[in-house]
Amino acid sequence: MFDQLFRYGKIIDRHRQAPFVVERERLLQHCAGQGMAKNTLTSLATELLVVVQRIDLTANNKPVTSQQIHAAAERWARHQCRQGRSHGLRWSRERFVQVATAWLKFMDRLEIAEPKHVPGERWIKPFVEYSLDERGLSIHSVRFDSHHLGKFFEWLASQNRTLARCRLKDVDAFVESLKQKGWCRVSIARSVEALRAFFRYAERSGWCTAGIAAGIERPRLYRDEGLPLGPDWSDVERLIRHCNEGTRPQDIRDQAILELLAIYGLRAGEVTRLRLEDLNWSQDRILVTRPKQRRSHEYPLLLCVGESILRYLQKARPQCGFREVFLTSKAPIRPLTASGLSTMVSDRFRVLDVRSLRSGAHALRHACAGRLIAQGLSLKQIGDHLGHRSAYSTRTYAKVDLAGLREVADLSLGGLL
Repeated sequence: MFDQLFRYGKIIDRHRQAPFVVERERLLQHCAGQGMAKNTLTSLATELLVVVQRIDLTANNKPVTSQQIHAAAERWARHQCRQGRSHGLRWSRERFVQVATAWLKFMDRLEIAEPKHVPGERWIKPFVEYSLDERGLSIHSVRFDSHHLGKFFEWLASQNRTLARCRLKDVDAFVESLKQKGWCRVSIARSVEALRAFFRYAERSGWCTAGIAAGIERPRLYRDEGLPLGPDWSDVERLIRHCNEGTRPQDIRDQAILELLAIYGLRAGEVTRLRLEDLNWSQDRILVTRPKQRRSHEYPLLLCVGESILRYLQKARPQCGFREVFLTSKAPIRPLTASGLSTMVSDRFRVLDVRSLRSGAHALRHACAGRLIAQGLSLKQIGDHLGHRSAYSTRTYAKVDLAGLREVADLSLGGLL
């Protein structure tokens, strides 16, 4: 492997004669299989050589602790500065820690620290199981609830309070602390809903005093606060056109993603979960898994979208064993995450200076709904297209159809009275 990365014999010999040559080569070969570029592999091999020289791995074959890695990284960074080879300590230290941790973990020589105690975990875990099994919530909704409950129990612990001693005034104080941190009313309302559900369960289980859930008040949400505020459709077309003009693998991939988000109104998670077997090329169909509804939704595969996906598969998608359609463009190659996909959309909004009160992948879902309203589709049709289970989820889009509302206002009811 080293003779493929380095040109000079002395450098190759230096790498081969250093300790743990087999283990270092194994990591390099693994990274090469993940699509890592040659320059990156060369840099990794060089840093691995420093790691084996700075950390004693021969002592009784014991696992290496995180403290040992950071101590060695500090010594190496200071050595670099003394030699005038580095502009600062931070980069050398962080690079050393990153490579050493990844390699030792790969070799199973890293001492895994005890999992951090999560305040309230003993209460949150049974509530999560109850929410999944009894309330029928999706895993994504339960994760949001767990996140908010974790914040609450962290705050409760900071106040030296326990769940058994918790009172309504404590919950009110926690909600007030969220306001002071600058949380918006929508986020606070989501947290309050999670707390209400949890305390109802906690009261039935005898974990706390009764009456807390009934007394928790949600902040007032104003009528227009939850309106979908996506970009204009002309800006969506501009985003897709800009990708089409690019030749990088990222541009080819992002064009297909943007079309799925904007034309089909898919959520970011639905796009990232799309698999190769979900594309039925013989019948021009695409199968979308909707975890919130716990079912699948089949769409016709439009010609423009199919061509964009096919172009990505043939010209830009890395060769690997993953079945997910959309992968990262840089090593390590892995499926895209929903947050990474939303970041990509936000970045493209910023590059083209797209004006939208909301950015990210979900903004394109709103843009899709707005376009369908402008084309005259009913709320039922729009809800079916977006995968809503009820018209209640779709009705908010009627608020932004100002032209349609004006037509309703102009109707003459004289003949009906």
